[in-house]
Amino acid sequence: MVRFCRHRTGHYGRSAYGILLIMSVPADDLAEYSSTLQQESEESDPIARWIDADRVRAVSLALIVVSVAWRAAIAVRGWFSQDEFVIAARAIDTGLTPGYLFEVFNGHFMPGGLFLAWLLVRVDGLEGWPWVLLLIVGQAAVSVAFYRLLRALLRPGWALLVPLCMFLFSPLTLEVSSLWMVGLLILPVQLAMVLAVGALMRYDRTGRRRHAVGLLVAVLLGLAFDTKALLIVPLVALLAVTLFSVGGPIASVWSAIRRFWAGWVALAVLTAAYVPLYLSRPASRLQEPESPGGVVTFVVDLVGVNLVPGLLGGPWRWTYAGDGPPLVDPPLPLVWPAWAVLLTLVVVTVRRRAVARRAWLLLLGYVAMVAGLFIVTRLGNNLGSLAGLVPRYLSDVVVVAALCAGVALLGLRDRKEPAAAQQPVPPGGVPQAVPPSTRRTRASMVALVAAGVVAAAVAAGNIWSIDRFNDVWDTKHGRDYLTTAQAELAAAPPGTVLLEGIVPDRVVAGFFHPDNLQSHFFRAAARQPVFVTEAVDGWMFDDNGRIRPATVQGMDIVPGRVANCGHRVAAGRALRIPLEAPANDWPWWVHVGYLSSGDSPVTFRLGEATYTFEARSGLNQIYFKLQGQGDAVELRLSDPKVTFCTQKITVGTLTPRAS
Repeated sequence: MVRFCRHRTGHYGRSAYGILLIMSVPADDLAEYSSTLQQESEESDPIARWIDADRVRAVSLALIVVSVAWRAAIAVRGWFSQDEFVIAARAIDTGLTPGYLFEVFNGHFMPGGLFLAWLLVRVDGLEGWPWVLLLIVGQAAVSVAFYRLLRALLRPGWALLVPLCMFLFSPLTLEVSSLWMVGLLILPVQLAMVLAVGALMRYDRTGRRRHAVGLLVAVLLGLAFDTKALLIVPLVALLAVTLFSVGGPIASVWSAIRRFWAGWVALAVLTAAYVPLYLSRPASRLQEPESPGGVVTFVVDLVGVNLVPGLLGGPWRWTYAGDGPPLVDPPLPLVWPAWAVLLTLVVVTVRRRAVARRAWLLLLGYVAMVAGLFIVTRLGNNLGSLAGLVPRYLSDVVVVAALCAGVALLGLRDRKEPAAAQQPVPPGGVPQAVPPSTRRTRASMVALVAAGVVAAAVAAGNIWSIDRFNDVWDTKHGRDYLTTAQAELAAAPPGTVLLEGIVPDRVVAGFFHPDNLQSHFFRAAARQPVFVTEAVDGWMFDDNGRIRPATVQGMDIVPGRVANCGHRVAAGRALRIPLEAPANDWPWWVHVGYLSSGDSPVTFRLGEATYTFEARSGLNQIYFKLQGQGDAVELRLSDPKVTFCTQKITVGTLTPRAS
């Protein structure tokens, strides 16, 4: 009967006949039929069955997908920035040599990153898609690894989504997934941190030495991409003492040393080998702070203005900083509520769970290490006053903060611990009466509503901060400059040559010299301009990337007194012509406008530097490049039959000629 019913309802289930047929089936058969349908439905929908098996896992992976997709959309709107152009030019100009891979770039020892840069620049030059793909893959890998760590480390529950969202949607890590140079440094370090903590956790639970090897490999992975990964060593030491040991401070330290000694020996050997290697590299000089006041300002900015608001939905507002990532600029009325929420969270979790105190101490210790590292390495450079407002300096702290918040909220998965605060017992030894359940229910409801309001406010702040970052990130002067220059080169007549200048500071800053030269900037571009160091008619790129007539602005010669000539160069001797202002030692451009009675080689001297060019008969000009210094120039003719007059000699820099 059941089989007949199943067969008939397949054809008549939507008709009155089908309804009457089902109603005529006995109740036992109908129950069996419903159970069979439900079983078939479950078997035919494995996705639904997978979701029902673990809804927290399903929501977590959905959040990871949303986070990666959102970050990819932001990365696509951005492009290369200052450091990226410099590394791209060096990657094109250099073979895959040890000298290239083990170069210290802007304080970063990053052989793994330089290898990937060398590889991807050769894939498609200055096109953005290989870098966006790299950032997407890296962010997805770190997100999945962090989720797996949370599942293994923390007690199960929906509260696990709190630390996961803290990491996935943190505005402090936006540039890590948006700018390939930063992602190349930080994403591997974040992944190494997560893997190292996971290896230490498994080492704690099993005692197997192979997890000590895994810990060592994780640190090596991070060090291959940035020196900051060295902080993973004290981080796992703090973790071993605070979260994986019990007892007082001395007992916890001794327990961590005794139980994880194999890991500490391996990490000590690695550190002892790495630090001398890093310090032996050129350009690795430490930049110490200039004053104690600068240190205080940096710490206040880093923790009070950058970190705490950033963990709770901030910074809500960004300061434009050129093509590079923006700086945080949170409104002061929102900073204090962020601090209040954080302190409340700390107090509540410490009262509820004993391990919460250790978790927050772990976070405090790691923040102190990060601040100390930057104080001794970064505050002495020309950007030291703004260092505390750079969000990427806290990108690794976000990982630790999310982990510590998860431990404080949920506790460790494999540890049973007493509550941090117990019901007080009066002197008589009789416990006080438990408050009525209605009071507890009301208090719980109030706490739940308050937590929901705070969570909604933090989520709204995150969305707002990310959206404002997206607006700023869309402005890319380097992209506009290169696009215009490539179009100009495509439209230029064949054989067009250009005098080389520097790219605008907003594209590549002057302190990167010589990598701010146009010949360096265009090395990885699809269309290559031809630069010359001498030309009769000077053409150059202006600050917008357009090809314009060139001129030289700088130090002019003093006016000459020879009528209808200015300065006349006599045959057989050099003519010294003073400059209106002295020229320092620099690779200068020189513009000479002259009138010559015939063709003759002319030797030009500036200090100890000389340059010989061919003078042509008639009224002419020439541009050439010369590195020298002095307060006067000298001219000497080779042909005694030629008369050479000049009133226009300028030593200076190239600029586009006014229209």
